[in-house]
Amino acid sequence: MEQIVTGEAVILDLPFARFPTRILARLIDMLIEFVAFFVFLLLLGVAIAAHALDGAAVAAVSIAGSVLIIVGYPLACETLGRGRTVGKIALGLRVVADDGGPERFRQALVRALAGVVECWALFGVPALITSMLSTRGKRLGDVFAGTFVVRERAPKAAAPYAFAGGAYPRAAVIHPSLQSWAASLDLSALPEQLTTSAASYLSRFWQLNEAAREQIGRQLAADVAARLSPPVPVDVTPADFLYTVLAERGNRQLARAMPPGGPAQGAPVLGGPVLGGPVLGGPVQAGPPQAGPTQGGWAPTPPPTPPSPAAPGYPPNPQDTVFTPPT
Repeated sequence: MEQIVTGEAVILDLPFARFPTRILARLIDMLIEFVAFFVFLLLLGVAIAAHALDGAAVAAVSIAGSVLIIVGYPLACETLGRGRTVGKIALGLRVVADDGGPERFRQALVRALAGVVECWALFGVPALITSMLSTRGKRLGDVFAGTFVVRERAPKAAAPYAFAGGAYPRAAVIHPSLQSWAASLDLSALPEQLTTSAASYLSRFWQLNEAAREQIGRQLAADVAARLSPPVPVDVTPADFLYTVLAERGNRQLARAMPPGGPAQGAPVLGGPVLGGPVLGGPVQAGPPQAGPTQGGWAPTPPPTPPSPAAPGYPPNPQDTVFTPPT
């Protein structure tokens, strides 16, 4: 698993692509390139038969066509597709920079040029060796370009809406002071990738150092708040704000997926958020919804000092205990 933190296009906690998956994606791309080669040679043969090209022109066109297919195809796809070729799209892969940002033209060019040597001239042997030795599964082109490949299609959570054996999933608990605000939220503008990033951040909350928790939390909270209405309550910490939004989103999905004859209306529901596993944050402070974040980012009141582990409502073991804000 690789943690990546960027601005709005955050990809957190996505696993890097292993060599078997990458080689399958590469085979798909090579098949496309072979088809392009066949069409190119067919057209070149027609031109030669028609005496439209002399010997020097044939050599020049052959070199130009080969470079265009071998280098131009991955370069164009990864630049226009934001790190994805046809093969990578098919297998849910994407090339990203080492800092988690999108792949740039320069990086795509370096990867494409290196691919000529390691994937075509040397039959992928250097790529195999470096991928096995690299902690991120990098091939030589990734090492030179400062990139690596991640799996965009992260494994889905374990069937939160599966009703096998008559067992119903449990809705997430939302603090009473935020229930009316959460129920009024318009979540239609919230992209799936951003919610995945927020859920990943919350699930790894206590594994981050304090500075990272603060910076990433405020960044994600500002991105999420910019897509929500009504405005964010000012007395909510970023972690609790993200928890509430994801809990409300999961509860709505749960309500839509609930089959007839489910739990009775008003039945007590307990448990943590549907999306993201154990989630922890500072205690939610009661307060009416007011102005949202400032232009510079998230701007709630300073988060309160967390209570001691022995205090009621605060989990002594954040790895296996779900946080329920104190009432």
